[in-house]
Amino acid sequence: MKIAGMLLILAGVVALIYGGFSYTSHKKAVDLGAIQIERTENHTLPVPPILGIIAIAGGGCLLYFGARRGR
Repeated sequence: MKIAGMLLILAGVVALIYGGFSYTSHKKAVDLGAIQIERTENHTLPVPPILGIIAIAGGGCLLYFGARRGR
């Protein structure tokens, strides 16, 4: 439980700091046998700050209740 709680807190902090992530996709624009032209697109997926806050709170609960139950 402690490891899961720490990972949730870390993921929440990262989500709050970066605010999302981006990736690149490649698509074929033209395909004429030996001639191929690719088009590169950049995509950004935002992560709402509320998800980061919920992850931090959930991780804190896991740490608290995991340590409490272990006694």
